[in-house]
Amino acid sequence: MYQQLEEHNRLVNKYLKITFVVALYWIVSILTVFVNKLLLSSDIVNLEAPLFVTWFQCVVSTTICFTMSCLGKKYPEFIKFPDGNPLDIDTVRKVIPLSILFTLMVGTNNLCLKYVGVAFYYVGRSLTTVFNVILTYILLHQRTSCKSIFCCAVIVFGFLLGVDQESLTDSFSWRGTVFGVLGSLSLALYSIRTKTTLAHVNQEIWLLSYYNNFYSCLLFLPLIILNGELEAIITYKDLFAPWFVAAMIVGGICGFAIGFVTALQIKVTSPLTHNISGTAKACAQTIIATQWFNESKSFLWWVSNVIVLLASAAYTRVKQLEMQWAHNRSNIAQKA
Repeated sequence: MYQQLEEHNRLVNKYLKITFVVALYWIVSILTVFVNKLLLSSDIVNLEAPLFVTWFQCVVSTTICFTMSCLGKKYPEFIKFPDGNPLDIDTVRKVIPLSILFTLMVGTNNLCLKYVGVAFYYVGRSLTTVFNVILTYILLHQRTSCKSIFCCAVIVFGFLLGVDQESLTDSFSWRGTVFGVLGSLSLALYSIRTKTTLAHVNQEIWLLSYYNNFYSCLLFLPLIILNGELEAIITYKDLFAPWFVAAMIVGGICGFAIGFVTALQIKVTSPLTHNISGTAKACAQTIIATQWFNESKSFLWWVSNVIVLLASAAYTRVKQLEMQWAHNRSNIAQKA
């Protein structure tokens, strides 16, 4: 009886932990999008320097990682952070190609969010899966099943329908849509490249995050100049105002936190559950955004969102079943 009660308590604690982590992921992820939208395009901030905002977030993330690294060396029994030096020449040579993609990814994502509404943000960046399939075939020569290709085709249809319906609204931006497509492309390239780069950092995700943010702090500087943001930064009257600095720091912390809670959710659940949770979160984020900004959307606009969400979830499920089938087939072959 006591064993059954103990087992029941363990199960309850496990479910409570999963519920807490998933809820934390939703809160941090949605909060990050809304905070970034506030910083990038709002009358409150009113600073025309999106790459500067992104650069500052990388600075905050780098500072957090550097602090954790120092504390980890001094108090290893309390804080564990992988040891590494971003200034090591061999590390720079092996990681910088991925960091360039990381810079393009976070830069284009924030540029997309600057010009499009939060409600359209998910659909605007929904082609990542499609680009991932295409690039996997081109770069890695790996074929994709017909079921997966069909899911990608449905995603493209949902994206085009969403763009068509969004173009009928005042919030539509071709520039933001293009940056959304570029963000999806760079994210797909980043995901593929990450698999090989992780081998150079002993599969340490946090160490790779440290390196990426450190190098991005340097890579964003010429981009800020080329984008003509220096004048806007220098002449911004609230640059050193406490409320603006605090908002920028919160944005940076959110940017760092989203990486932490994403890894935590995958750890306590699974990659499949994480993808499903992300899809459901996107749906909730879209609904919250339309209510928050008092946006009225057409029936077909909502249909496009549903199509993209369901097709993305279906693709995740198809890939999970294919991996399970391949694993079972491998086990049978080994036993034979």
